Amino acid sequence: MLSQTSSNAGAFIHEVLRLTPKLAVFDCDGTLWSGDAGEGFFSWEIKRGIVGNDIGQRMQARYSDYRAGKVGETEMCGEMVTMHAGLSEASVKEASREFFEENYAARIFPEMRELIARLQSSGCEVWAVSSTNEWVIATAMQHFGIPADRVLAATVEVHDGVITDRLVRVPSGPGKPEAISQVIRRVPDAVFGNSRWDADMLEMTPRPYAINPNPDLEKKAQQMGWTIYWPDGTRQ
Repeated sequence: MLSQTSSNAGAFIHEVLRLTPKLAVFDCDGTLWSGDAGEGFFSWEIKRGIVGNDIGQRMQARYSDYRAGKVGETEMCGEMVTMHAGLSEASVKEASREFFEENYAARIFPEMRELIARLQSSGCEVWAVSSTNEWVIATAMQHFGIPADRVLAATVEVHDGVITDRLVRVPSGPGKPEAISQVIRRVPDAVFGNSRWDADMLEMTPRPYAINPNPDLEKKAQQMGWTIYWPDGTRQ
């Protein structure tokens, strides 16, 4: 936990804590740290040869189609998980740990880490919901003290330690509140997100927070009267 925060961050944390939420849900990429760890890991592991060269080339072509609007968000996020079919889950977990520690741990927003720590110490149940694969997110959540069983991320079935291509869930867009309803089975008292893919779950809570929002979510947040917070070091 931070020993001190800026006045801006301190005021934000105080605002959330005074509401005494019992259940809080956080998006991850762009909300808890800067950048997209899912996209970053995808490029990193292909370059490292963690997946076969043929799979890497095929997935890079698919990602180009996604960027061109020819492949949907949920479909792409699902394929970025199922591309690991046949690999040892232990090896992918280790790769995820190495990737996050080297590339994203330093990007964590300190006040978001402190907020989560203080929510947890107050008795609030905290969950992470993300369309990035569960291996990267579970690793990242170790920095926030959020256990793996409170992570809802892009997930596939694993049999005898081997990853399959059978999707369990891809929490993106409407899939986020759907996953929350199916697994947590309660409406969060507060939700935190940064992009339009978080809008559906932000709409399900009485206390939505747009954190470091992309322009599309910023516009919606302004229209809806949601709280907008820019972490220290981002746009003010």
